Amino acid sequence: MKKAILGRKLGMTQIFDSNGKVVPVTVVEAGPCSIIQKKTVEKDGYEAIQVGYAEIKEKLVNKPLKGHFAKAGVVAKKFVKELRLEDTSAYEVGAEIKADIFEAGEKVDVSGVSKGKGFQGTIKRWNGHRGPMSHGSKFHRAVGSMGASSDPSRTFKNKKMPGHMGHENTTVLNLEVVKILPEKNVILIKGGIPGPNKGFVVIRNSVKA
Repeated sequence: MKKAILGRKLGMTQIFDSNGKVVPVTVVEAGPCSIIQKKTVEKDGYEAIQVGYAEIKEKLVNKPLKGHFAKAGVVAKKFVKELRLEDTSAYEVGAEIKADIFEAGEKVDVSGVSKGKGFQGTIKRWNGHRGPMSHGSKFHRAVGSMGASSDPSRTFKNKKMPGHMGHENTTVLNLEVVKILPEKNVILIKGGIPGPNKGFVVIRNSVKA
């Protein structure tokens, strides 16, 4: 059965496993997430649930969303996401999804928005080579050749050039759940996950485990 939960990245730390080996982990505050809407094949053509995470002041929510939250009987949420599932019969509007839906040892995929790096050159953005750094050289960290001159007389699409780096949707696959702290709604995931501290993430079953 597919399952997923929304959460917030709190940071990284390390713990010891049963053999005394140090394991680097990311601490994620996962849930509780309120179910706001339920979609079915009969009505919508597919199975999904819409969930909300992290309470927000009602004055920061517009009128249509206020009615949407009120209809579900939940307080206003900051982060709302639709989760596609194979079977939504086990979920009811107004119910909560908590961190204990996952277990230690499970494999998960974590999606989030990666850290923004601003406008970067080709060396940092695309791992390009630099030129000679001696005084006589006038080519150090520039883009380099962009193509022939008379033919094709243009720069091809998808040429690796300077630009906005980071701040894009990213998914890291096959990460291991090391430990669950259900009383604190915390999941410890082995390794790093996308985004900065306090960034929102989605944790799902691994599709390639």
